[in-house]
Amino acid sequence: MRTDNQIEKRIIEAIDILGQFGLPRAQINERTAYCLLALLNITPDKAWGEAGSPLVGITPMMDFAREYYGKDYAPNTRETFRRLSMHQMVQAGIALYNPDMPDRPTNSPKAVYQISPAALDVIKAYGSRDWTGKLAAFKSMASTLTAQYAKERLMDMVKVKIRKDLQVSLSPGKHNELIRAIIEDMAPRFIPGSTLVYIGDTGEKWGFFDDALSARLGFSVEVHGKMPDVILWQEEKNWLVLVESVTSHGPVDSKRYIELSELFASVHADKVFISAFPDKRTFARFAPDVAWETEVWVSDNPTHMVHFNGDKFIGPYKTV
Repeated sequence: MRTDNQIEKRIIEAIDILGQFGLPRAQINERTAYCLLALLNITPDKAWGEAGSPLVGITPMMDFAREYYGKDYAPNTRETFRRLSMHQMVQAGIALYNPDMPDRPTNSPKAVYQISPAALDVIKAYGSRDWTGKLAAFKSMASTLTAQYAKERLMDMVKVKIRKDLQVSLSPGKHNELIRAIIEDMAPRFIPGSTLVYIGDTGEKWGFFDDALSARLGFSVEVHGKMPDVILWQEEKNWLVLVESVTSHGPVDSKRYIELSELFASVHADKVFISAFPDKRTFARFAPDVAWETEVWVSDNPTHMVHFNGDKFIGPYKTV
């Protein structure tokens, strides 16, 4: 049975471990301590030598803090746990992100963390004569470990060729695989001569952004969530092509059509709206929602375009 003294002792020790590992001051706090305790499955009555290495998501970490340490966090603090505690622990080589499935999409609700094997070995020695030596060894190789983990993650990134001399890396996942197909397969076929202006990325604010070109066209990227996934500019035809990558949600429906029209109202170009799908099955799920006067492209049938209005091939629809 846990006692208040045991709870307080474990939290103080966890904070001490974080400090000795050299985390920034902003992460040496109770919130990050609960993250560490959950990663190790250390309940108040367990010794550090009993630490484990389960796969743990952000919500289960918060549940762990509530169940075993009596600390209740509001659901809307999940992002704080992720950005201001776990992100830094991953950077320090203390924790791993999605080690079971490195190509899991960044915004997946199934995202998990795990204590790194090297950090686990050190923490098990906390309070023993081996602690100081093992910690020193970890810190001496921490930059090497972090670089190694980062390299492993980078190998799983989605590489997108922008032009002959430029390639960008996007977060792993089906969504960004489809974005790559949009740029490398769809654009050359149906919008030849177009220039890439913007790529959104589920893991970053944006994956690519030509701010000079967007300024010339008359728009800026202000609110990431409102932007389409891909923006292309066809100068010869004066087309601004707005593409949504649809793997689980988000085709250009009537509501999205209006949102995008308003968002790019300042651009003096004809707008072309495209919903891109990875396959016919996904397209069939969303077909009833697709807005008229838009286009549909399906990646596994890349040489065809579906036109939601039959008066023309791909192109803008003028309002009267």
